[in-house]
Amino acid sequence: MPPEVKSAAYTGPRMLQGDLAALSPVLREFLEANVNLCQPDSIHICDGSDEENRAILTQLEKQGMMKKLQKYDNCWLARTDPRDVARVESKTLIVTQNQRDTVPLPLGGGVSQLGHWMSPEEFDKAMAHRFPGCMKGRTMYVIPFSMGPVGSALSKIGVELTDSPYVVASMRVMTRMGKDVLSTLGTGDFVRCLHSVGCPLPLKSALVNNWPCNPEQTLVAHIPDRRLIVSYGSGYGGNSLLGKKCFALRIASCIARQEGWLAEHMLILGITNPAGEKKYMAAAFPSACGKTNLAMLCPTLPGWKVECVGDDIAWMKFDSEGILRAINPENGFFGVAPGTSAKTNPNAMATIFKNTVFTNVAETSDGGVYWEGMDQSLPDGVTITSWKNKPWSLMDGEPSAHPNSRFCTPAGQCPIIDPQWESPEGVPIEAIIFGGRRPEGVPLVYEAFSWQHGVFVGAAMRSEATAAAEHKGKVIMHDPFAMRPFFGYNFGQYLSHWLSMADRPGANLPKIFHVNWFRKSPTAGFLWPGFGDNIRVLDWMFRRVKGEAGAVPSPVGYLPCHDSLNLQDLSGDVDLDKLFSLDKAFWQQEMEEVKKYFTTQVNSDLPKEVGEQLELLQQKVNQM
Repeated sequence: MPPEVKSAAYTGPRMLQGDLAALSPVLREFLEANVNLCQPDSIHICDGSDEENRAILTQLEKQGMMKKLQKYDNCWLARTDPRDVARVESKTLIVTQNQRDTVPLPLGGGVSQLGHWMSPEEFDKAMAHRFPGCMKGRTMYVIPFSMGPVGSALSKIGVELTDSPYVVASMRVMTRMGKDVLSTLGTGDFVRCLHSVGCPLPLKSALVNNWPCNPEQTLVAHIPDRRLIVSYGSGYGGNSLLGKKCFALRIASCIARQEGWLAEHMLILGITNPAGEKKYMAAAFPSACGKTNLAMLCPTLPGWKVECVGDDIAWMKFDSEGILRAINPENGFFGVAPGTSAKTNPNAMATIFKNTVFTNVAETSDGGVYWEGMDQSLPDGVTITSWKNKPWSLMDGEPSAHPNSRFCTPAGQCPIIDPQWESPEGVPIEAIIFGGRRPEGVPLVYEAFSWQHGVFVGAAMRSEATAAAEHKGKVIMHDPFAMRPFFGYNFGQYLSHWLSMADRPGANLPKIFHVNWFRKSPTAGFLWPGFGDNIRVLDWMFRRVKGEAGAVPSPVGYLPCHDSLNLQDLSGDVDLDKLFSLDKAFWQQEMEEVKKYFTTQVNSDLPKEVGEQLELLQQKVNQM
C-alpha cells in the first residue's frame, strides 16, 4: 500500500453505525489505514439486518440511483452510466513481483490472452494517483461477508470497504453479510477488499442517471500475496461486488492452489433418477452457452428431477474419504436478463420477481421490467422505458435492455434450490462437465478417457462468441475451463494443480465429460432440441457414473453406443449420425488451433501431461 495521505483539513469520519472498538485488531487496522487514505465523511459498519437493507434501498431511491418497481414485492431498478455497464477485462489486473507468476510468457513476446499483469511498483503508483481523498463527502460502508455458508470449513471470509450503497444492497443478496460474519471472523484473517466509485464530493461534473463512476480511471487489481482486492472507478457488477469473480475465482484460485482445492467457474446441480438415486455434477461453460439454464433444468424425461446448488461458481475439495465435496460460495444469482424467459428458464423467472435488484433492464409503465427474449406480451396501453431512461418501441432499432443487464436475486428463492445447497460439508461431485457453443464438428457428448485426458479437454475448450464488431460475424474463441478472464495465477501452473488431484491418495476422481448442445445442420438449424431435453444427456452421464450405460471409444473420447441415449417421446427427428459424426479434416484443424494456442500462449509452462494428450489425440485423428 502506498504511504498514507491525509489532508490537513480532514478531521476524521463520523460513526453512523457500529463500534470500532468491537472490531478485531487486524480488521480495525485495515479499516483505519483506508479511512486515512480515502477520507470518507462517515463510517457505517453493516449488520446485514432487514432494517438496514430497507434504509439503504430508501436512501438509494432518494438519491435517484434506484427506483422501486411497484408491480413486484421489494424489487428495484438501477440504471447505470452507459460507460459503466460490464466487467472491464482490460483494466482487471493481477499484481505479482514476477510476471510469470501471473501469466505464461507468450512465445515471441506480445500480450498474453490469459490475464493482465501489473508490477507492485506500477500498482503503488496507480493507487497513489486514485485513492487519496476518493471518498470525501461520502460514507464508507464496511461489509463483512462470508463466501459459502457461515462457519463452514469450506467457506472464506472477506471484508469490503466501499462508498457505494448499491454495492451494499447487492452484496447482501450475493453473499452472507453482516454481524454473524463478524462474530465468526473473531481474530482470524480475511480477504481485504477496497472499492470506490472514484467520485468524491462535491462532484466536478454532473452524473448520468445519478450513477457515480469514473470510467477513465477504472482499475480492478488483485494482490494474491496479500489477499487484497482493490477496485476503483466502476460501480457495476463484477468490478464492484468484490466477492464475486474477484474473490470467488481470482483470489480463491490462488488460495485453493496453496491449500489443495479447486475454485472454479462452474455450476453445481443435483440430479435424481426415477428410482430416487441422486448424484451431483459440476459444469463449466463460457458465456452464452446455457449455464444458468442447465443449473435450473426442467427435465422432459418422466421421473427425473434436477435441483440447483449454484449457477456460477464452485469451490471443491477432497474430504478425508477421498470424495470431492463442493459448495456454492455465493448466496444469490447475478444473471443476465436478456434471453431469460418462461421457455428458456422457467425456474429463473419464478425466482426473480421478489427481493431482486435489476440493473439496466427496461421498465414498463405498470411498474414492471422488460427485456429482449422475455417472451411476455404486454397489456394494452403499457409502454416501455429503455435502460437509457428514454421511451422505447420496437421501431427504435436498438434493444430496450442492455445486453449485459442483470438480475441480482437470492438463491434461496429458486423453486428448485437443492435441499443441501447450504450444507457446510458440501455436496459430493461425481461428474465434471465442460462445454462450449460449437456449430460444427464437436459431438453432442463424449467422456474423457482419464483424469489427465479430462484436464486436456478443459484446457482445449473453445466456444463461439460474438466479435466486438458485429459485422465480423461469429468467431471461435479459446476459453480454457471457461476461466480465461478469471485465472488468479499462471494458467500452466493451474493445469499442473488440476493434474495433481490424481496423485492424492484415495482420491475418488469424478468422470469428466464434454457437451455441445449447439451443433448445427447447414440447412436446418440446431441438430439437438436442447433445453429440457438436455436431461437425456445427463441421464447417459448418470448411468456412466454408475457403470451402466454403454459407450464406444472414438479418437476424442467415449461416445454413447447405439441406443444408449434415451430418446423416449422426443419430439421431432434427431439425426444421431450427424450429432456424433467426427470429420477428420475438422479435427485436424481443431488440433492445429489448440496446438498453436498452447505453444504461443502457454509456452514452456504447459505441463508435459497436457502436451502428451494433445499428441495422442493428433495421432488418433490422423488415423481416422
